Amino acid sequence: RSQEGPESFAGSDSMRRVDMAMDIPNTMRAIEVTEPGEPEVLVIGERAVPPLGADDVLIRVAAAGVNRADVMQRRGNYPPPPGASDVLGLEVSGVVAAVGAAVSGWRVGDAVCALLAGGGYAEYCAVPAPQCLPVPGGIDLVDGAALPEVVLTVWTNVFERGRLASGETLLVHGGSSGIGTMAIQLARAFGARVFVTAGSAEKCAACETLGADRAVNYRETDFVEAVRTAAGDRGVDVVLDMVGCDYLQKNLDLLNIEGRLVIIALMSGARAEIDLATLMRRRLMVTGSTLRARSVAEKSAVVDAARERVWPLLETGRVRPVIYQRLPLAQAADAHRLMESSSHIGKLLLVT
Repeated sequence: RSQEGPESFAGSDSMRRVDMAMDIPNTMRAIEVTEPGEPEVLVIGERAVPPLGADDVLIRVAAAGVNRADVMQRRGNYPPPPGASDVLGLEVSGVVAAVGAAVSGWRVGDAVCALLAGGGYAEYCAVPAPQCLPVPGGIDLVDGAALPEVVLTVWTNVFERGRLASGETLLVHGGSSGIGTMAIQLARAFGARVFVTAGSAEKCAACETLGADRAVNYRETDFVEAVRTAAGDRGVDVVLDMVGCDYLQKNLDLLNIEGRLVIIALMSGARAEIDLATLMRRRLMVTGSTLRARSVAEKSAVVDAARERVWPLLETGRVRPVIYQRLPLAQAADAHRLMESSSHIGKLLLVT
């Protein structure tokens, strides 16, 4: 199917639309997981176009973002919440093909991106209307798929749970990931200094180009001492961690008094011991969250906050998604191999 770029839209930048009637088929292409396993278990198949609930928007998908959560689900370690599609994919961009009877604020033809509980690796997906956002002006429809998961994850964890404020310091582990590249830009936009860890000189350079004050190659350097030195012999106020177990004590050691550690992934494991006296003495906070299992109302609150605070930065081009590669939907297995190799910088997209 052809892809619509910015030239295909009419109207204001804040609500771009495609002026065309939607001919919705009964079936669609979707990526199937034949059994839990390696990337080769991902194959293209045929599914019924999902039914449209009264509060839902049906999206003709232009692209789906690829996330590590998809890899976990493919392996059988992250099942979808009750009632969610078993098709992989937690974020998409596309064009509204139909709206439910109770939906207001969206019309057929609107260019949207959306946060999903599942179902993104397909030509159509149904999503509760409050989880949709307009594709910002100046961002290609396909590239809009790189926004929902990373923007909403960064906003709710760094700014809501981590309470990062102007003048504070943030350490981001995995700075070259999709989430990392967005966290760098948003933290800088809101007046914070940013330090990151990454796994190669190329990735470190990319992070510094995006605005990181210091990027540390964790394969070669002790990030605790390097970050402390870069911060002027001080610690940091907030840590955004995707590693988990192996980094827990190091993260705590780096936090300033009243510091906040926010954990969003567990790549090195979920269980670790800590010295509780350290938390008490320095008044530290350890927290974490996931988005997928939250209620529609909870997700809607995050969407509304991001639309108010982050979308203006995207509209003006001050913050942009970093896209590493766009692959056809049928090459989902290749996208997962890339994700697992950790060789990418920014987001991987599957284009329908």
